Amino acid sequence: MGSFLSTEKPYSQTRKRNRRDDEDNLRSQRVKCRRSDTGTPLSCPVSPSVSEEPFKLHSAKVGRFSLAAPRQRTDTGIPFVLPISPSLYEGPFPFAWHPVEVGHFSLDAQRCYCGDDHQLCYYAPPSSSIPFPRFDLLDGYHDRYVPWNEGLREGLGKVLKWIAQNNKQLQDKEKRQPLNVDYVTLRGHLTKVLTTPYETRQGWQLAVSLFCGTLYLSEIVPEAVRRQRKQCSERAKQQTYMGYKFEKYMCADTQNGTPDPSAVVNTHEAFCTVIQVQMGSHSLLFSAEVDCTDPQSPWPDPPGCYMELKTTRAMQSCAHRRNFYKYKMIKWWAQSFLSGVPRIVVGYRDDMDSVVELKTIKTASIPKTAKKLIGEEQNCWKAKVCMNFFVSFLDFVKKVVTTDDPKLVHLFEWEPEGPVSYTVHRDSEYTFLPEWYVKAIKRGQSVTSV
Repeated sequence: MGSFLSTEKPYSQTRKRNRRDDEDNLRSQRVKCRRSDTGTPLSCPVSPSVSEEPFKLHSAKVGRFSLAAPRQRTDTGIPFVLPISPSLYEGPFPFAWHPVEVGHFSLDAQRCYCGDDHQLCYYAPPSSSIPFPRFDLLDGYHDRYVPWNEGLREGLGKVLKWIAQNNKQLQDKEKRQPLNVDYVTLRGHLTKVLTTPYETRQGWQLAVSLFCGTLYLSEIVPEAVRRQRKQCSERAKQQTYMGYKFEKYMCADTQNGTPDPSAVVNTHEAFCTVIQVQMGSHSLLFSAEVDCTDPQSPWPDPPGCYMELKTTRAMQSCAHRRNFYKYKMIKWWAQSFLSGVPRIVVGYRDDMDSVVELKTIKTASIPKTAKKLIGEEQNCWKAKVCMNFFVSFLDFVKKVVTTDDPKLVHLFEWEPEGPVSYTVHRDSEYTFLPEWYVKAIKRGQSVTSV
């Protein structure tokens, strides 16, 4: 396994103590039962029984029923839930291959798909002789800004177009399947799953359908959340803008060009990489937006040459820095880790919203720095816990979703302090695989225009 993915050493053999702690934790959990329209229980109290491995899954059936068993439900019809407690996922860092780029595409100013790299930007930082760049991050906010259209509901649409146009290179001839991957989704969806063990504020909903042997995951954004985004404060809107504006100061449109800070900030434009990666026993294919590529990168091949650009408020104290690593850095790490981006360039802004310092952070160093700053006693997040839960969630989905039908949706839901549960829906509002894609994959033909 490559050094980029090996962020932590295997833990010491303390399973007996962990098992006692896990049993106490699970006994204290009380999850209310919910029923579907047909009266079938969909989420029940988690059994207090704990398996040999602290990060294995547990069933919702009273008594013991291992999820390692064949993909079936119990005689009572009670499905499974997946517990979240971090103490259950303290195992060694799971097997993972370094992410590999298998393709890319661009999205223009109208968010239209283009199967090329014309939206790729090039890292062009200011001279090192300028220690305080003083980038005005609010310049152009009122007159050169195209904000994100909250009415857009893209789902997996763009990555599905890429797959439809390149499906021949993804075919699994041995298994006679259209795609040689277990999962298709977006990086943003995976980031939410990866950070779930330590998330305390916002839950998620993921719709899953099994089609031609591949599982598709698409986030469902409730209307209440959409309304909340539209009604966010002016300051929140400004902070969103500043992230995009920072990219205009740091990136050029051509490899030998210079940045143009006066250009319009259009949030619909994007360059996207298509990544394939192995996590545990699962192969995944997903798309991810890329901020820029570094022509001088020591890793010339993508995704190693890609960089993330971020802004945050300048650190005012040690407590401020600890909180930054505890709550924000876990998401930055997860985002870059999943897509194999090795470096994050951070622009620290002052109270006047001007960048006063630039710093490059190695993605692989983030978990160790977080542990050093936060400490074990402060419930520091751990990369191995995130990854073990992530692989267990993928195991869980595979065991639950076994019917190959693009119109059948299993809606996996999670809210803080509860387990992951799911409901089943057929021909419902949650169906997300478009008919054109289903027909194209069944025909086994590449699609040049969709």
